[in-house]
Amino acid sequence: MHGVFHNQFIGAGSAGRHSDIALLGCPLDITSSFRNGSKFGPESLRRASWTLETYSPYCDRDLEDINFADMGDLELPQGNLLESLEMIENASRSLVEDGRKPFFFGGEHLVTYPIMKGVKRVFPVLQLVHFDAHCDLRDDYEGQKLSHATVMKRVIELGSITMHQIGIRSGTRQEFRELTPFNSPAALKAGLDPEIPVYISFDIDVFDPSLVPGVTTPEPGGLMFKDVIDYLQALKGARIIGADLVELAPDYDTTFVSSVCAAKIAREIILLMDSGAL
Repeated sequence: MHGVFHNQFIGAGSAGRHSDIALLGCPLDITSSFRNGSKFGPESLRRASWTLETYSPYCDRDLEDINFADMGDLELPQGNLLESLEMIENASRSLVEDGRKPFFFGGEHLVTYPIMKGVKRVFPVLQLVHFDAHCDLRDDYEGQKLSHATVMKRVIELGSITMHQIGIRSGTRQEFRELTPFNSPAALKAGLDPEIPVYISFDIDVFDPSLVPGVTTPEPGGLMFKDVIDYLQALKGARIIGADLVELAPDYDTTFVSSVCAAKIAREIILLMDSGAL
């Protein structure tokens, strides 16, 4: 490893190399309702990864032992939502049909919807582990059916998806009635079916904003880093077939700590993804 910043995630192979796990930036930033800037998340996360070690003491594993590649960013037509969503879905489908596990760096949370549409072409029955401060279960938001605030509602409508939601602390009364919360790592581990593939959607605002202020919609009362690591440890041995990490908005955190936290979570998820066979 070289002690300089790179435009790919630490330890990753190049885009042209065939890999078991494929990282892909997804800088969609169109429906943000409070403050935008998540389109800068993928680049900042990659840069922050070079402040880390490739070795994880939590997993006792090293990225240097993993066959994964960084494919760069999708060149999305900013301002054209439907075309962007179609491009994301096609990229997701292409990766899973090629036998690879996709890990998308957002971008706003709406990216999860087209990603999962693509994933479900190969894995029609899924478990979704959803880390977030917000329910994201509205049927529409400000008159829009496709929004970061409606993404989990749209995902559920795809069918045959079991939700496991962690860290939720904001939403409407109706959203909380529809919520499927798991309030401890033990509950999450017990609630997972080992036979059904798992997809992880990680909204970085699940963290308390005192630790990670660089998000589009900060919500007090969140999880701290060790809490999140404990939940991720509960996923050891799960059949993880894909993931995304979204809503990092680095410009709101001049300390760069939000990006470092996001990169460290990405490292842990990559190692977890490698532990489960397709």
